[in-house]
Amino acid sequence: MSFYAEIDAKLKEALKTKDRITLDTLRGLRAAIKNKEVELQRKLTEAEFYQLVAKQIRQREDAIVQFKKGSRLDLAEKEEKELEILKQFMPPPLSDDELEQLVRQVIAEVGAKGPQDMGRVMKEIMPRVSGRADGKRVSALVKQILSEGC
Repeated sequence: MSFYAEIDAKLKEALKTKDRITLDTLRGLRAAIKNKEVELQRKLTEAEFYQLVAKQIRQREDAIVQFKKGSRLDLAEKEEKELEILKQFMPPPLSDDELEQLVRQVIAEVGAKGPQDMGRVMKEIMPRVSGRADGKRVSALVKQILSEGC
């Protein structure tokens, strides 16, 4: 099922059950998708969709921290519920072993010899792990493996 169909199905379900938070979250996600498509003047690819959802997730995480600092636990709780709804659209995360195997594979494909090739490796690997691994985690692993001498 495409992510468009999945969002529409969950939206219909939320309408039937009158789940206001899910409804608002999904409508916001659809609006973000539409805005991005207008900007790009085409439909989103799967990788772009995951990047968009990941951005929405980061926004919710930042908002939760800010609301808790401001002692607005009611708003923080609402953001946490929205966060859980958005996480349903992300693919399962890569395990450490899977990520390491993928990084080593890309390093071999690119022919990277050391830390100076980190940019080439990152450029190649990030689209492959889109939505399944955090960029900081990937970067740290690539740096570690390249500094070990591949």
